[in-house]
Amino acid sequence: MSLAVPPYPPPRYTGDRGEVSAWLKRGDEPPDYELGGNKFHYLATQTSTDGDFGLFRLEIAPRGGGPGPHFHKTMSESFFILTGRMRMHNGQDWVDASAGDYLYVPPGGVHGFSNEADEPASILILFAPGGPRQGYFEGLAGLVDMTDDERREFFIHHDNYWIQ
Repeated sequence: MSLAVPPYPPPRYTGDRGEVSAWLKRGDEPPDYELGGNKFHYLATQTSTDGDFGLFRLEIAPRGGGPGPHFHKTMSESFFILTGRMRMHNGQDWVDASAGDYLYVPPGGVHGFSNEADEPASILILFAPGGPRQGYFEGLAGLVDMTDDERREFFIHHDNYWIQ
């Protein structure tokens, strides 16, 4: 019995020779943004991938926390733990996860993550299709100065819907 496999999507490059278009971001480059001891590395953004995906590396400080349960309407999100231990919300429960563990969340899937350990942790976060997530991360610092209505609009604008 053969499993049906979907076909490849239609070609997006139609040349015959390929082109020089790859780029490399070095792992030892400084973070693109820092907030509360957490470091954000924008490996691939919506702009640099023409909207295909966004890939971020997040270095989370010891007991650096993270977002509670929420969902996105426009994109899937994937988490791959590079180092340390994390608490991951899988839509039903908070579960322990460690280096090498992976969590996939389709659009609408409830999820969250947190570093509650006394050691730092780092994760790769993949958004597909890509959204302007760096604006979300960089806007978090201003939440304390926003009204409730402004905060609600900020989250809606950035496709974040919190679970009460």
